[in-house]
Amino acid sequence: MSRAGAPPAAAPTAGETVLELRDLTTEIRSVRGLVRPVDAVSLRVRAGEVVGLVGESGSGKSMTAFSVMRLFPTKAARLVSGEVRLRGRDLVPLPQEAMRAVRGREVGMIFQDPASYLNPVLSVGRQLEQQLQAHAMGRGARARIAELLRDVGLASEIAGRYPHELSGGQAQRVGIASALACRPALVIADEPTTALDVTIQAQVLRLMARLQREGGVAMLLITHDLGVVAEVCDHVYVMYAGRIVEEAPVASLFAAPQHPYTQGLLAGVLDLIEPKPIEVAIHGSVPDLASPPPGCRFHPRCPHVMDVCRRETPPHFEVGDARAACWLHDGAPGAEATA
Repeated sequence: MSRAGAPPAAAPTAGETVLELRDLTTEIRSVRGLVRPVDAVSLRVRAGEVVGLVGESGSGKSMTAFSVMRLFPTKAARLVSGEVRLRGRDLVPLPQEAMRAVRGREVGMIFQDPASYLNPVLSVGRQLEQQLQAHAMGRGARARIAELLRDVGLASEIAGRYPHELSGGQAQRVGIASALACRPALVIADEPTTALDVTIQAQVLRLMARLQREGGVAMLLITHDLGVVAEVCDHVYVMYAGRIVEEAPVASLFAAPQHPYTQGLLAGVLDLIEPKPIEVAIHGSVPDLASPPPGCRFHPRCPHVMDVCRRETPPHFEVGDARAACWLHDGAPGAEATA
């Protein structure tokens, strides 16, 4: 029997910092030694804002999300340093019991593959009801479930269906409904459209953007798709080999990328306005994080590599309204190094 429905936490005010990571480091113990897929990562997401975290596969994007939620895919992973501040409160010291209260209630998550989080033996309605009950929001659950399904463009009859009876697009819409069920201040979307076909991807993206705007929630969108970033994000962090290498407002990033890695990513994007031959913009691959290269981790693939890049890790240089971890900006007019 659930407790009486508890009121949702006060909605964040416009511009309020909802999520802030401060030098967050996550470590995985493996047979090859210690691996740090998240290495001194700092980022910020404000209320009403969609922040993109972008990079190639293996850059550490999803592990950053798992680190925020403390839902690691392996028991060998753990947070080793840094802070995860949710509306000013550091989540890192919280015991697991307290973290279970945070997940779903204060932070919702949309996963890449709907099949990975929907229980095959429970109906959609029952799963959403259990989630509401777990966070003391069981009163009026039936009406809330109908509202959620309507918001994500699904008929109320979907509540009686089982996951195997849903299409991929329907299952992902249920995932979005689940992430928003308890009216969280923050939603983390981890590659939410990768498992869907192209036409459904566009529908789901528009739906997510509309619900995010209407609800005023903060959203951290993890993706490798720069087209998605351009369409829905306000601010972007570019991640490479476990570290943030650039951050900027989305318009600035696309107009004038400051890091060679970001420049390479954008060079590989197909331009439909001014067509150009498709080329390999970045040669090589993300390094093995069990033995990352010294200095700038991008230097083995960088077309502008200098001696200092091989020796020393670059700080973040402020260049206009962007910040880039690249020695090319050392001493550049208007650039200022930051911690």
